Amino acid sequence: MNQDQKHTEKSGNETRLITASQQQWLDWIVRLQSLAQAGLHYGRDRFDLERYTEIRDIAARMMAAQADLPLARIRELFCNEDGYQTPKLDTRAAIFEDGKILLVRESSGKWTLPGGWCDVDQSIASNTIKEAKEEAGLDVEVERVIAIDDWRRHNKINNPYGIIKIFSLCRALGGSFQPNIETIETHYFARRELPENIAEEKTSREQIDRCFDAAADPSWQTRIE
Repeated sequence: MNQDQKHTEKSGNETRLITASQQQWLDWIVRLQSLAQAGLHYGRDRFDLERYTEIRDIAARMMAAQADLPLARIRELFCNEDGYQTPKLDTRAAIFEDGKILLVRESSGKWTLPGGWCDVDQSIASNTIKEAKEEAGLDVEVERVIAIDDWRRHNKINNPYGIIKIFSLCRALGGSFQPNIETIETHYFARRELPENIAEEKTSREQIDRCFDAAADPSWQTRIE
């Protein structure tokens, strides 16, 4: 692969290559929007607030052009918060049985580790437990943190904001799966038998493979980025 080639995205039936140069532009746009958002939060002078509003609008238009999405949709996703902008938190549970890892199959047909956004009233541990119950039907106990990832280094880019992903090794205590609006199936997979259609924007093969390493190593040290 050419060094300028970084990510591949799918939009409908179209596959788009995201080059390193395009990713740099996206990073600049995200930074520009976050500065404008902080200015709108902390600013007091009305002329400065007008300037920050215009800068935010320019950033949204730039993102719409890069992402080839309607401006209204970009504003909904990209400019929908107030206050100082911080990354979103995503928790993932690595649950093993007989050396195999549990994956859930989403309604999209893709497989991933159970998990999702961290709710405002949850801690990292409690959210990991909650998501495992909701998506896999299992009651789990969090044993240790495997890794804290900057998703841009590991996952396909499909969100216009930063995401920190926390992977935790969990032990199943009980429960059973029931199909729901988010997940339609669960299955334990051996390391060399992972399905083809992994939701790489959520949990990449490399991240899943690292979970196997952590589960097999009692002295595993949390990887932090």
